[in-house]
Amino acid sequence: MIKSIYSKLIIATGLLFFVSVCSFAQKDFQGKAYYYSKTSVDMTNFGRPGMSEEQKKRIADRMKSMFEKTYILTFTQSESIYKEEEKLEAPSEGGRGGGRFAMMSSSFTGGPQYKNVKSKELLQDQEFFGKQFLIKDSLPQYNWEMGSETKQIGKYMCFKATATIQSNAYDFTNFRRRPDREETNNKKQDSVKVKATNKEENTTREIKIVAWYTMQIPVNQGPGEYWGLPGLILEVNTDKTTILCSKIVMNPEEKSTIKVPTKGKKVTREAYNVIVKKKTEEMRENFRGRGGRGGGNRRS
Repeated sequence: MIKSIYSKLIIATGLLFFVSVCSFAQKDFQGKAYYYSKTSVDMTNFGRPGMSEEQKKRIADRMKSMFEKTYILTFTQSESIYKEEEKLEAPSEGGRGGGRFAMMSSSFTGGPQYKNVKSKELLQDQEFFGKQFLIKDSLPQYNWEMGSETKQIGKYMCFKATATIQSNAYDFTNFRRRPDREETNNKKQDSVKVKATNKEENTTREIKIVAWYTMQIPVNQGPGEYWGLPGLILEVNTDKTTILCSKIVMNPEEKSTIKVPTKGKKVTREAYNVIVKKKTEEMRENFRGRGGRGGGNRRS
């Protein structure tokens, strides 16, 4: 009985896919998919010694908002541009502190990302701490494992696919406070922990990707750098991030131009990751110094 139902589902999906392909091939189309992205942040033992719980909570709330974004993917059969949806900034709270977190937020937000699935080209226009970069790479190759599990996202029937990648990107969602130097010197055990933490940050991490795609929109596009499935990817779950499509508009009346990014210093993704890691470490040390012995002479 179950096998019969599954067979009928496969046949129905196949027919739907065939009709969709014919429909998309008949004309030059464009689509827009709206995504909500949320990344969990490790705030374990966050904050400098002596910081009140109220201060920690206020900072944690601001850090959390840095990693909750909405994006628009504009796509055709071969090209796409993925960028954050423009919003009016809310008035910052806490004076200079609010401005500091606004700067951090803009620095960690990816710029417009261009994908060409025919030429396998990936370009990202990225501003980082006042410097303009053009990250240029080939599209990542995912060894997708196609599953039979399905679920409904809006009005679209979606299929599950999984892949595993090795990543050496800096994990800037980890804001755990490191032990002070005095603590490290007093406790040998703490020194061992610090060395272990540094080792973990410098190693390649294995990340599992779970994607849900619909063959009702037969393009191998998706949010961010994700692509390569026989239908538009509507949901992605990775290490700490969930990206979910909330709305799709096919052939909008007002078409958008998909522009290839050209501005900025050209760097590879690997080189850019090194730059981000170095700057983030500097920023982390500066925050620690403001409240510790290293920042005793500074005015906060």
